[in-house]
Amino acid sequence: MRLLHTMLRVGDLDASIAFYTEVLGMQLLRRRDYPEGKFTLAFVGYGDEASNSVIELTHNWGVDTYDLGDGYGHIALEVEDVYKACDDIRARGGKITREPGPMQHGSSILAFVEDPDGYKIELLSPSRKD
Repeated sequence: MRLLHTMLRVGDLDASIAFYTEVLGMQLLRRRDYPEGKFTLAFVGYGDEASNSVIELTHNWGVDTYDLGDGYGHIALEVEDVYKACDDIRARGGKITREPGPMQHGSSILAFVEDPDGYKIELLSPSRKD
């Protein structure tokens, strides 16, 4: 078994694709409209779906916002340098919601960014993951 993808419902598909590709550096792997179901799926990631886990962005036509609820946590991305990644993300218009620094009660360096729909993405240094 392997993890294939994580699905997020998004209100503005173009803004979400721009965030994940232009701000976080992922690739748009595929996009398809389903007119009968009135939705569009777009898959983004850092590599092909055959070898990597990816994110499925689901846009239900006519729905602009979602209540994220209190059950969602975050998606985690490993980055070589959390401080530099935050500088790069900020320069590309991304929103940093927790500045880079050591984890409380741990030693990992981490930060959090937020996508256009408010989903949190954790940036983690590769050295340790507490």
